Amino acid sequence: MKKIVLFTLALFFSAAALQAQILKPVKWSYAAKRLSKTEAVILIKATIEDGWHIYSQNVGEGGPVATTFTFPPAKAYTLKGKTIEPKPISKFEKTFNMNVSYFEKSVVFQQRVVLKAAQTAVKGKLEYMVCDDHQCLPPEEVEFSVPVK
Repeated sequence: MKKIVLFTLALFFSAAALQAQILKPVKWSYAAKRLSKTEAVILIKATIEDGWHIYSQNVGEGGPVATTFTFPPAKAYTLKGKTIEPKPISKFEKTFNMNVSYFEKSVVFQQRVVLKAAQTAVKGKLEYMVCDDHQCLPPEEVEFSVPVK
């Protein structure tokens, strides 16, 4: 009888562990493209699983968490302008009772930098929130470093 109880408990905890898997519907990748000797563009790409979306950098007050990019000051480069994004999808969402702008499948954000060194790594942090039609996952922060050669 003891073996049956232990087996049942082990089966229960195995099933619970499978249910508790962490969802990661967004994968981030990074690249740098030199535009000249003194300028480059940092490409930050989100690949988003079907059915999910991330929000634009431009979200109104009371809406979801916007995607944001933070770049600490550096001696080897300076930012040129703000991080740009392509035209998002805009739609009314009942959850937030407002129009929101978001991206599905994939999106590439771009940040231009003026280089003060021949080689460097552009470092930063991004924050985003991902949702589907039934749920939103908690906002997540991701640190990154993109080599510029």
